[in-house]
Amino acid sequence: MFEQLSIFSFPTRILFGCGAVRRLSDCLRETGAARPLIVTDPGVRQAAPFASVAGALEAAGIRYEVFADVHGNPTEEDVLAGVERYRAASCDGVVGLGGGSALDVAKAVVVKARHAEPLEELEAQAGGWERLTGPYDPVIAIPTTAGTGSEVGRSAVITSRRLGRKLIIFSPELMPKRAILDPELTVSLPPALTAATGMDAFTHCLESWTCPFFHPLCDAIAIHGLELVVRYLERAVRNGSDIEARGYMQIAATMGAIAFQKDLGAAHSLSHALSTEFGLNHGLANALCLPAVMRFNLPEAAPQYARVAAMFGVPVHQMGEREGARHAAVEVERFLDRLGIVRGLRHHGVPRESLPALAHKAFEDPCHRTNIKACTESDLLRLYEESW
Repeated sequence: MFEQLSIFSFPTRILFGCGAVRRLSDCLRETGAARPLIVTDPGVRQAAPFASVAGALEAAGIRYEVFADVHGNPTEEDVLAGVERYRAASCDGVVGLGGGSALDVAKAVVVKARHAEPLEELEAQAGGWERLTGPYDPVIAIPTTAGTGSEVGRSAVITSRRLGRKLIIFSPELMPKRAILDPELTVSLPPALTAATGMDAFTHCLESWTCPFFHPLCDAIAIHGLELVVRYLERAVRNGSDIEARGYMQIAATMGAIAFQKDLGAAHSLSHALSTEFGLNHGLANALCLPAVMRFNLPEAAPQYARVAAMFGVPVHQMGEREGARHAAVEVERFLDRLGIVRGLRHHGVPRESLPALAHKAFEDPCHRTNIKACTESDLLRLYEESW
């Protein structure tokens, strides 16, 4: 399975299949990068995926530098330190290796290598997308998780400790020039992280599908992405060496990021605040908040949720769309239980007294503005309380 390399563009050129990482030198040559900076995190730096990437570069005689200090929720300081290493070594491209955090920092490094402004002046809400005109040095994205889809995304999400919130840097110019999806690089991902990152892909697909913008191409991609997560995530959690499950989860994650060109919803606003304040893994935070958001979104999202329930085997055709849709959140909760995700924010270090402040931060986040049902700050507080 997946022994034959597949190459397609959407618009990032994607190389998918076992051993695809061995084509890294070709990708660098095609994009004009001769001295790349590998951007990764300390865990991946010590693991097999880094050895595979380094081996591919060394076999091709390519000199490279390494920045391996990316945090789980990447900060502006991570980006600035990466830029310093990039400039000092006269690099001309970046290889992002790891989860969404490393890939987002990789994108931000090439942006900040060109722009002197602070990151908050480049974020989407400040109109930064008008100044991010590029072209930037090439980014080659190699994910070691299957969740964020950052390898094909046009944004980078970076935490500003000074401002106490997430910054969203957004531009089509941020899309990696190549994405290398090698299922073998994900087999060492532990079950808990496999589950959390997989639920990130699920949430991306679901929230983009229900986002009230017209984009039938993204809708179709989101629907199949959801089907893949439902079919393969449990298998990947139970057996990390299941290459078929790992490969299809990589595809689902990529599809989720392609789909959320439409935009996202309330679960992401809730998740961003939780990651900033309590360091929760982004996918885990999405998973913990999603069932409450799904219940909130009824009946507006009934057509989509009924189809989600059917993906889990609910006989929706026997009960009608509205009734079937009500089963969707329950099925997602059962899915979380089977994945080993302990539901309830209280079990993940989030004190109840923090919820009002979290709701305020979540309301400042732009993602809920494209939720299928409008949200007030009070609504977001209730969603936190239901998720607690």
